[in-house]
Amino acid sequence: MHRILLILSALTLLAVPLRSQSESGSIRGTVLDAVTREPLIGANVFVIGTSFGAASDLNGGFVIRALPSGTYRVQASVIGYKAQIASDVVVAPGREAQLQFALQPAAIDLEAVVVEASYFREIADAQVSAQTLSYEEIRRAPGGLEDVIRAVSVLPGVVQASAGRNDLIVRGGAPSENLYVVDGLEIPNINHFGTQGATGGPLSFINLDFVQDVTFATGGFGARYGDKLSSVMNIQLKDGRRDKLGGKLTLSASQFGLNTEGPIGESGSFFFSARRSYLDLIFKAAGFGFVPEYWDFTGKATVRIDRENEFSFLTIGALDNVRFFNDTEDQRFSNARILGNSQNQYFTNISWKHLLDKGFVTLSLGRTYVNFDYLQTDSLLAPVFRSDSREGESSLRADAVFLFDRSSEFSIGAQGKLARIQGNFALTPTDNTVQTGQRLPTLENVWDSTAFKGSAYVQYARTLFDDLRVTLGGRMDYFNLIDEEFAFAPRLAFRYSADPVTTFTLSGGSYYQAPSYIWLMSNAANTRLKHVRVDQAVAGVERLLREDLLVRVEGYVKQYADYPASVSRPWLVLANTGAGYGGVEDGFSSFGIEDLVSEGEGYARGVELLVQKRLSDIPLYGIFSLSWNQTRYTGLDGVERPGLYDQRVIMNLSAGYKFDERWEASVKFRYGSGTPWTPFDVLGEQLFATEYNSARLPDFHSMDVRVDRRWSFTGWNLIAYIDIQNVYNRKNTQAYRWDPRNSKVESSGGSIGILPTIGVSAEF
Repeated sequence: MHRILLILSALTLLAVPLRSQSESGSIRGTVLDAVTREPLIGANVFVIGTSFGAASDLNGGFVIRALPSGTYRVQASVIGYKAQIASDVVVAPGREAQLQFALQPAAIDLEAVVVEASYFREIADAQVSAQTLSYEEIRRAPGGLEDVIRAVSVLPGVVQASAGRNDLIVRGGAPSENLYVVDGLEIPNINHFGTQGATGGPLSFINLDFVQDVTFATGGFGARYGDKLSSVMNIQLKDGRRDKLGGKLTLSASQFGLNTEGPIGESGSFFFSARRSYLDLIFKAAGFGFVPEYWDFTGKATVRIDRENEFSFLTIGALDNVRFFNDTEDQRFSNARILGNSQNQYFTNISWKHLLDKGFVTLSLGRTYVNFDYLQTDSLLAPVFRSDSREGESSLRADAVFLFDRSSEFSIGAQGKLARIQGNFALTPTDNTVQTGQRLPTLENVWDSTAFKGSAYVQYARTLFDDLRVTLGGRMDYFNLIDEEFAFAPRLAFRYSADPVTTFTLSGGSYYQAPSYIWLMSNAANTRLKHVRVDQAVAGVERLLREDLLVRVEGYVKQYADYPASVSRPWLVLANTGAGYGGVEDGFSSFGIEDLVSEGEGYARGVELLVQKRLSDIPLYGIFSLSWNQTRYTGLDGVERPGLYDQRVIMNLSAGYKFDERWEASVKFRYGSGTPWTPFDVLGEQLFATEYNSARLPDFHSMDVRVDRRWSFTGWNLIAYIDIQNVYNRKNTQAYRWDPRNSKVESSGGSIGILPTIGVSAEF
């Protein structure tokens, strides 16, 4: 009843006809060559369906002013380049819209002025399996909490291991196999309460308000990216606004925050944000035995020295803390099943971009640092596991791109990382530990080590016969903490345009990933590990049914080798670890505390369908994906078994309709067949040796809906939304575990029921 009243109250608020008026706003942006990043002078930029437009200046910049508030489509075109359309461009009085058009050179007769615009961008570093989502597409995603990771979970081949977390399983790969790049800086994990050695967590700390777009490649990415096996998420941040000082106040489902941004002189800009969760207030009021709380901060400054030189500075920080309340026996029992994870982290990057006559050079100096503090006790509050570790990396990176002619592109780059890894852990199993039959010894270790990682790559791309794009590259990685220090990865991709609307793609290559620092530090014997290797091939075809509607079908095969496998638990390959909160109930398997050898192997394969409709003159948008996947791994016992995240069938639909400039509604439906789990015997011990991953969880499905409402006022605007997760109250089971008090198996990790949330943002 309380939830129903909350929903009705919120709907009443949104329906109130607050006094507003149609105010005007502006669009500011740049038009660049996608290859050389050179500003394109005299590009024609116009707002489709209106008389508004502008031409780009000597720096490729343009401004379109005095546009009435609303949502528009903006097209940029220039002779010799493929025209591009940006949809979902929201113009409002409180915030200047920002656009960046990166136009691909077109192999056409320069005397023929034929403009064929596309809503879908070609991505140079990933000829296959890549998709770009804009700020607005991520913001309005139902059930997404304005989180960049949750937004991509509806794309083909992506398994979301838990509804309450951001662990991404991409085409059968482990949660540790995903690379995050933010404005050119490689970040180990972009989540609050992140999992050490992996890439998941409950919620991202990237502030969506400053995201330009997100490009997500689920395989076949180019030689520029390495040290990860399955995916690359490239997050491009906006620059701060250059017209005036502005800001935003936000109260959302889990946090509140303040943004501010504005110009720096005539040629620069900045932004800064601070956010705090109020989950601690909700959890404590609801009687939970544990309370998470977090802060995050983001700042960026960009200054253009002249037409050829630009400097930028980025810093991101996150403070995460978990408090436990053990006042009752039930709280102590529940908390004994939780691995407490408090951590502080920051990331900084200083970069310089210099334009050449036919190309550009980027030089970046970066720093990443994370302090992990783990604690788990038993039901009598005796410590079971303690770990305090720090991982800091300083990096220097140089990249260069040269355009020999309109059909030939050459890329080269190198990076060095110097890491300091310090920490200690103590594992002390007790009789009162909530266990699942994994007999763990008492262990302790202390470490303080310096590591060096290096990488270099070259890549050459050429267009043949006007319709065949061939990309050939190679990458060398070095890591000094393991015995086999070097790994070389060749890669090759083809993209053939059969006609203006049909494209065939093919990609193949090797990918290597160094063992996680924690695997090496927690057990000195693990320096014998090798780089993990996967050889993969991807083939696909895509077709534009109309300029705003894309259909793509892809198939892939991945062959894993040299995966770390446990000596003491011969069924365990570390590809089956890293999701969830871990701890006693999974035997701390993701920490690599036992002897490991690089003898695990496996494969993943699948077929995927993607249908995407962008917002256009038809105010309907959405993504539909359907995937069939299979993943199997073999440990030291020689038995081939399904991977822990082997979800055979995945279907997603995320779609919405824009009724007018004030009202918008969207829905998301997700279905996934059951993933494997290991049965228990009558005494509560899991049968790992004989029945590891032999059973399947029930199928998962749920539906989320969202309604957005906008108001425009003089000099500011207001956005409010209602997001209702799990609207038909599906009780999904996401795990089974043993209840020692009642001596039976119980389901866990399921839905908490219908969850309505409200968000309000004021932009000025």
